[in-house]
Amino acid sequence: MGAGSVLLSGSRTPSIEEGRRRQGPLWLQRTKWTWASQPLTPAEAESCRASCFVMARFWLCAAATVFFLAFAILYSRFSGSLVLREFIFHISWRTEKILYRLDVGWPKHSEYFTGATFCVAVDSLNGLLYIAQRGDNIQKVLVFTEDGYFLRAWNYTVDTPHGPFGHTIKKYNSFGDLVQVLGTPGKKGTGLNPLQFDNPAELYVEDTGDIYIVDGDGGLNNRLIKLSQDFMMLWLHGENGTGPAKFNIPHSVTVDSSGRIFSSKKNFFFFLVSQVWVADRGNKRIQVFDKDTGVWLGAWNNCFTEEGPSSVRFTPDGKYLIIAQLNLSRLLFVAAPPVGSIGYCSVISSIQLADQVLPHLLDISEKTGAIYVAEIGAKQVQKYVPLKS
Repeated sequence: MGAGSVLLSGSRTPSIEEGRRRQGPLWLQRTKWTWASQPLTPAEAESCRASCFVMARFWLCAAATVFFLAFAILYSRFSGSLVLREFIFHISWRTEKILYRLDVGWPKHSEYFTGATFCVAVDSLNGLLYIAQRGDNIQKVLVFTEDGYFLRAWNYTVDTPHGPFGHTIKKYNSFGDLVQVLGTPGKKGTGLNPLQFDNPAELYVEDTGDIYIVDGDGGLNNRLIKLSQDFMMLWLHGENGTGPAKFNIPHSVTVDSSGRIFSSKKNFFFFLVSQVWVADRGNKRIQVFDKDTGVWLGAWNNCFTEEGPSSVRFTPDGKYLIIAQLNLSRLLFVAAPPVGSIGYCSVISSIQLADQVLPHLLDISEKTGAIYVAEIGAKQVQKYVPLKS
């Protein structure tokens, strides 16, 4: 060999410049091939082999994980696997999001709030808001535009809503004219023919005219009733307790109009189910029922260890449920369950209100997605708008 040659076994160690020139950027790496004057000890060689093995295993596991997730997502889209859907669902909502902001300019005329504002209903078709408040010698119903302008108020034939002696459900037109009365004014009861109530907490009216009533804010009844638009009984769950389809202060009710697809493994078919969601406040859970048959479908309770839900509504796009917790003064934004199951309650965002604000019932505009929250502690209604707007 000529002078300055690199030896694999010999007596001369190359200079640094020679190493750079011959080995390029890897010239300082020590492998089993090394300069003759710096051989690896057996321990060093074994350590090197172990390190290489660990790195190779790491990258192999990483690649396998990526492949598995990609496969699971694709497979869950094109198969009936509820387990995979649940798995992907929980991964996709790991990061909390900010979805809504307070509209500080709403309403334009807050001086009309003179009582405990406990309930709000949105007429999205006409862009109107109906706000009910409790108190003596005050207007019980206030009418605002969704933009926050006060229109009118009325107090004719209105009992104290959702409270003492409120044992009826009354239907009014938009100007406060009484149209229909269900129940006996001033008299609580449990009867079904004719219908009697004891402090009904809330009702929800579908576009079809069907009516869902939760009857029993701490009174005789703990019932969920579905009526047709001509007030005929369609189905009923009406027993106090903690088991499936039993209630302890059912306080709010809404319908998932988008529906969910459920599968039958036994018969290998799929069917669309529109669901009724009930805030079972005393039992610290939400119960879910088939809208058409009243069959119990499942329950959520994992989000409500501190306090039960007092109000529940779906966003217009069907992606989220908005849930109010009264004594915690908190709004929860919960991901709607994946197609194919009730799933589990997965909170992706929340709004913590000031102490003693007490959000009681809420409603959502079908047009704008704005949330209107009736706060009995603060004696006001506040508006939250989607962040994108």
